[in-house]
Amino acid sequence: MSLPRLRIRAPRLPRTRAGQRRAVQGLVLLCVLALLPTTWLFLATDDRLRTTADVPRTQVAVVFGAGLWDGEPSPYLAHRLDAAARLYRAGRVEVVLVTGDNSRKDYDEPDAMRTYLTNHGVPGSRIVSDYAGFDTWDSCARAKKIFGVDRAVLISQGFHIRRAVALCQAAGVTSYGVGVDAEHDMTWYYGGTREIFAAGKAALNALFHPDPTFLGPREQGVAKALASARG
Repeated sequence: MSLPRLRIRAPRLPRTRAGQRRAVQGLVLLCVLALLPTTWLFLATDDRLRTTADVPRTQVAVVFGAGLWDGEPSPYLAHRLDAAARLYRAGRVEVVLVTGDNSRKDYDEPDAMRTYLTNHGVPGSRIVSDYAGFDTWDSCARAKKIFGVDRAVLISQGFHIRRAVALCQAAGVTSYGVGVDAEHDMTWYYGGTREIFAAGKAALNALFHPDPTFLGPREQGVAKALASARG
């Protein structure tokens, strides 16, 4: 017994000029709508990007997680932490808030970040860990709501820093962004492509201000670290 064949028909293109014109206009409109979030990111952060050499002196630096390799910071995350350590040694920041994923026992970004920083000259008393920074919005919202950060230098790769700054600004954290250099490898191209799609979610987060995945009680870690910095 032979099975019936399924015939998949290709979509028909409009035959009239008016139909073709409407189709082109619809395609252009879809492209414009898709690019609106990315345009918002660029406009919202155009004057907020700096380098480690010219970023304003700020009490707190926020370093976003970027994955672990065998329990150690990935090369991309190490670049971010190196920039934070340079800012600390130069006296441009007093406290580093490391925010990342610790959703399971065998994966702990913040502790790996802390260890890396202490090995590069940042005292443990000046490092504060956020174990529920599951994405960029969660990290920004928790920096404000849980750790009481009102102003910060944000550190990430160049392809991600605009989204980080825009979301932290939306969360109520006055922010400057430092985009660290990175080799243009497959990870870099993947990250840049991912940002195009992540911009839409970022715009919705900035508009609706959802609670982070885990909120929890207010923590005094940043305040205590700043008090320690002042002696």
